[in-house]
Amino acid sequence: MNRREFLAAASVPLVARPQLSNGALTVCVHQVSSNAFDYRRSLEGYAKAGIRAVEVVLAKAKPFADSESPAAARRLLDDLGIKAVSTSNHIGAVEPNPNRAKNLDDLKAKCELVRTLGADRIVLVPAMTTKPVDEDYKRGVDNLREAGEIAGTFGVSLMFEFSRFFNLATSLSTALWFVRTANHPNVRLMVDTYHFWIGPSKFEDLDALRDGELLHMHFEDTPREPVRELLEQRHRVLPGEGIAPLKTIVAAVKQKKYAGALSVELFDPAFQQMDPYQLAMKIRTAVAPFV
Repeated sequence: MNRREFLAAASVPLVARPQLSNGALTVCVHQVSSNAFDYRRSLEGYAKAGIRAVEVVLAKAKPFADSESPAAARRLLDDLGIKAVSTSNHIGAVEPNPNRAKNLDDLKAKCELVRTLGADRIVLVPAMTTKPVDEDYKRGVDNLREAGEIAGTFGVSLMFEFSRFFNLATSLSTALWFVRTANHPNVRLMVDTYHFWIGPSKFEDLDALRDGELLHMHFEDTPREPVRELLEQRHRVLPGEGIAPLKTIVAAVKQKKYAGALSVELFDPAFQQMDPYQLAMKIRTAVAPFV
């Protein structure tokens, strides 16, 4: 542990309860960043590092809930003083899907678990890999609205995520179009800074945000690579260690009244196999200057 991490650890309160400040940005760890560890082990490491906000990976929470109980999965969060500020994820609800009926049933089951965990939102990714046509967008909006109606019965919001690695929505402007055209109270917008910076989005897209329109953020940096097209999910780096203008991005979303999680989502196996406590300390130290 270096000096910065030691000082951060020393500031962790002895009694940790979920006390997140309303109106302030929050350091958050996405559980996929500890993909080599199970639900309990990752959460215990984060809590030890003083992390109070976690984006729960439902694929980790479900086996725990099945073997123990959904209530036990929630109780573990409460006992560790952690709030599930978000959950990830669901795919196949927007893009063309021959198994749509089953997909929507899966969404219902996920939303039920989300609410049991004390969260009220889930990331929705349109994971289309073929080239879209005009009809895909028309149908996609209807599909998104239908999925939002289902999520709404559980009090859950679907957070539409655009992605550089899929084809239906690769930019913030397209994501805004989807969310605004669907026009459903349980369909909301999120931004991943990695997809924002390596994709076709522009800073003017942030100016187009309405106050309070942004519900969630994934927060990572972009490495200095000579060919941006070669970047993959695994190339994400800790905030402040790359070339993305994160301070400018944070300032822009704060101006649009964003006050929520900065959820660090890392795919590099070197991060995912790191002891969850050590990883959480690194994330907490890296994000602190931005909150």
